[in-house]
Amino acid sequence: MVVGIMKLELILHAPQNLKEKRGVVKKILGRCRERFPVSAAEVGCQDLWQRSEIGFSMVGNAEPEIQSVFSRIEDEIDRLGLAEVIAREDEYLHYS
Repeated sequence: MVVGIMKLELILHAPQNLKEKRGVVKKILGRCRERFPVSAAEVGCQDLWQRSEIGFSMVGNAEPEIQSVFSRIEDEIDRLGLAEVIAREDEYLHYS
C-alpha cells in the first residue's frame, strides 16, 4: 500500500477579496474531487486572497499510479484557467 500526498501552491488570477477567493478555491476543489479519487482541502495561505495552498491525498497499490493521478490533477487545474501552479511537493509513504 502506498499513500501519496501532494501540495500545490497556487496564484489565483480573479479574486479581489477573500470571499471571491473562497469561491474559486471551492470550484477547484470540487472539480478535483469529482474527477479524481482523492481527498483534497485548502491547507495554507488562507488569509491571502491571491494565493492558496491545496493538499491532496490518495491511497493506491503503486507509486506510479498515484503520480499519474497527481499529474492529471495539476493539468486539470491549469486547464480551468482560474489559477497558476507555482510550486508542487509530493511525498509517498510505503507500507507493506
